[in-house]
Amino acid sequence: MLRIIIALFFLAAPLLAVADPLPSWKDTENRDRIIAFVEMVTDPESVDYVTPAARVAVFDNDGTLWAEQPVYFQLTFAMERLAELAKADPSILTTPTLEAAANGDLNALVEGGHDALIEVLDATHSGISVEEFKTIAAGWLNTARHPATDLPYDQMTYQPMVELLRYLRDEGFKTYIVSGGGLHFMRVFAEDAYGIPPEQVLGTYAAATYETSDGAPAIIKAPGIAFIDDKEGKPINIERTIGRRPILAVGNSDGDFAMLEWTTAGHGPRLGVLIHHTDAEREWAYDRESHIGKLVDGLDKGPDLGWIIVDMAQDWDRIYTGGE
Repeated sequence: MLRIIIALFFLAAPLLAVADPLPSWKDTENRDRIIAFVEMVTDPESVDYVTPAARVAVFDNDGTLWAEQPVYFQLTFAMERLAELAKADPSILTTPTLEAAANGDLNALVEGGHDALIEVLDATHSGISVEEFKTIAAGWLNTARHPATDLPYDQMTYQPMVELLRYLRDEGFKTYIVSGGGLHFMRVFAEDAYGIPPEQVLGTYAAATYETSDGAPAIIKAPGIAFIDDKEGKPINIERTIGRRPILAVGNSDGDFAMLEWTTAGHGPRLGVLIHHTDAEREWAYDRESHIGKLVDGLDKGPDLGWIIVDMAQDWDRIYTGGE
């Protein structure tokens, strides 16, 4: 009897449905190209087989793994933290920039450019230990809600991308975040949100000092930016930190262009993917004229470089991990 059951099982096996690795992706050419690439580099019989050690995939975060409109979520965190600090001590608002940020005047902050942003980050991110900062950021993420969706910010991760990350890891890839966002801010939520541990998160980081107080050592976040993980800085940081050129890179803006260009210029099978924000109904539609996530070179040059341009409206059946 047991032999009969086993025989029936193997006869039926070819008819069993294979679990869809990307259930939130629509059945489109772009989805098929991604799956075909993964199958090609993981098949030991393929001439394009890539050993597990070399299966490195890198992902931008803002606009690629989670939303980024109307402003980067970390900037919202900084402005709200500044307002909270100012309630306790109004004297910290020593400049018009800090006053504008504490009052939620985003336009004034944008007009101030890079210097204004650094001023706000210095006021809210420095002078405390890394551990204290992570506790504060985690508390904010646990309570804050996005003004347009009313979702917690860490539920505005993209379900199709979470599936892609999981699929890649199931196929022996090692997945990394390589983002212009703050290193310590992203490390607070990346493992829970994406399954990416802190040591596989690369980002912009501030200056720091090593200090002891009452015999307790700590890393203290200091004013100023030590490294900006954006544009050409991304491949530099990947080479410095990971030590391998990725075979797959995913981004959404021209800030990611160098990372995709460097990745796909390597020898052997390579793939670049850009997420194009085209869904004004379920998310936002923006590219060439956007103040955040501007996408020009990627649209103009990416297709000729063999990159996949994912159309959110056409390729994704679902957007966020939360609220649907």
